[in-house]
Amino acid sequence: MKLSSFGEKFTSKAGITSLMDDLGNALSSSSIASGQEMIMMGGGNPAHIPEVQDVFKKRLSHILASKQDFQRLIGIYDPPQGNVEFVQAICDLLNDQYGWGLGPENIALTNGSQAAFFMLFNMFAGDFPDDSKKQIQLPLAPEYIGYSDAGLVDSFFKANRPSIEHIDTTTFKYHIDFEQFNVTPSTGAICVSRPTNPTGNVLTDDEISRLDALARQHDVPLIIDGAYGTPFPNLIFSEARPVWNENTILCLSLSKFGLPAARTGVVIASEEIIKALSGVNAIMNLATGSFGSLLALDLVKSKEIIRLSNEVVRPYYLEKAQRAEALLRAQLQGLPFALHKVEGAMFLWLWLKNCPVTNQELYERLKAKGVLIVSGHHFFPGLDSTDDLNWQHRNECLRITYSQNEALVEKGLKIIAQEIHQAYQS
Repeated sequence: MKLSSFGEKFTSKAGITSLMDDLGNALSSSSIASGQEMIMMGGGNPAHIPEVQDVFKKRLSHILASKQDFQRLIGIYDPPQGNVEFVQAICDLLNDQYGWGLGPENIALTNGSQAAFFMLFNMFAGDFPDDSKKQIQLPLAPEYIGYSDAGLVDSFFKANRPSIEHIDTTTFKYHIDFEQFNVTPSTGAICVSRPTNPTGNVLTDDEISRLDALARQHDVPLIIDGAYGTPFPNLIFSEARPVWNENTILCLSLSKFGLPAARTGVVIASEEIIKALSGVNAIMNLATGSFGSLLALDLVKSKEIIRLSNEVVRPYYLEKAQRAEALLRAQLQGLPFALHKVEGAMFLWLWLKNCPVTNQELYERLKAKGVLIVSGHHFFPGLDSTDDLNWQHRNECLRITYSQNEALVEKGLKIIAQEIHQAYQS
């Protein structure tokens, strides 16, 4: 089979592809002892929260009982910008919450955040008509693995190492190292996730303000990935002020609120960018799927999505985070470990200092014992200098998901701790 450059790039082994394959095939893995259930602590699949699911069940029942709504759900194309009524509802919600003065022309829907970032990244980076090349600038890594292979050309990302604040002997936090971070003529856009997948890091308001100022100064957009952030699902456990202006592209999602299979992303940007994004979306997808927007429409129009996010979803994950963190700390006592300060999302980011076994080796060992986590070395896109590639920290971190049921999380954390103890003893 002869493939184009595009075909070669997107059929080659990619980090996100291999991880998703691993997650999908985990339950049938021959490396697991017969009859043992794989404990899924590697993916970003949200928890199944009964109160949230009950709301969607009722809404779906209402749609099925209405001939008109059912036809809208399955039988009518939405425009490339997304369902008109849902776009207006999102506009009203954000204006009511934050006073941003948005119009429907500032909002577009996509088939999930991953599709949004593929389109946005390649709109602002890659090869340009004047033969220049531009990159997506990541102010710090580790950063979301799903970005890594989204570019149509090589050397698509440029990232910086973070500065590391040691809060206490076993707790740390990443910050942007502004002394090393530079916006250059080759920067097409700046992108951050807040909270960050994989670390749960929440960039401070000051960091966001400084990035915004740099982006405006250099006339490049600031893309903020708020898939775990405000106003929904609001998986932020620290103080964080939502930000948007004409130079900012804010990306939200219904996935972590409880609709990952519906693939509904929300992009808030200037009218010019939304018009361009909608054109790309029309070419790639014809239309955005209606399922997520129609299921969530009443929640957004009534602003019930805010109440559920603040009073149900956020407390649910905060309790799970605190329980998982306490258990893992107790199990790892006596070892030279550190946990990133738990500020949001649904992950523990574990740093095993000077561990004699790499994170990829630990991943393989744990997988063989029926626990699936993610090796941290996958989460450093754009760090490609020799010094960065040899940075030991890249091979000492693990991402652990705590979103599944308590019994399995507890069992999985104990197995992880046992394997880490054995690794240091070796």
